[in-house]
Amino acid sequence: MDTKSLIIETATTLFQQKGYKTVGLTEILKACNVTKGALYHHFPNGKDELLITCLHALKEDITIDIKVIFSKHPSTEDAIVSMIDKLIRSFEKDGTITGYTFSSIVSEMATMSEPVRTACSDLYENIEQIYYIKLIADGFSVEKATAISLLLTASIEGAMMLCLTQQSTNPLIKISKLLPTLLKNF
Repeated sequence: MDTKSLIIETATTLFQQKGYKTVGLTEILKACNVTKGALYHHFPNGKDELLITCLHALKEDITIDIKVIFSKHPSTEDAIVSMIDKLIRSFEKDGTITGYTFSSIVSEMATMSEPVRTACSDLYENIEQIYYIKLIADGFSVEKATAISLLLTASIEGAMMLCLTQQSTNPLIKISKLLPTLLKNF
């Protein structure tokens, strides 16, 4: 792995686990075993630029993962259950869901930095768009697909945060059972 990729991957994990404000450049440098000069070579504007790059990388990774899951399932209901099951397995295996959740970064930084807020917003919009496309394919109207994609995004992201704070998969398990029923009733 090249130095830039190593810094992005390491910083992303640290930001997700500890939050942006808590993680210092020294901790990132130590975890990557790189110099300050190497970091500033790739990220001349420092930690903020690194965070935005991490958010863009997360957007790409999450988008690819969700699209793969959604392409394997004939309906939104099946895809959502499969995606939530993957999140549950990840949490049970690792005790966290670092590959998917970025709420800690959003809550901490979204009101402080317009570029970070925009990057976070783009990521949420991207996730909603994947849900929306599948819902339209399932025959939902534009209006309903728009509303349901927001509901799915908020429910799943909220459940992930609850799992992390409660150290339990129960919130994801509950919405995995509830969301398909809600979709059928729309």
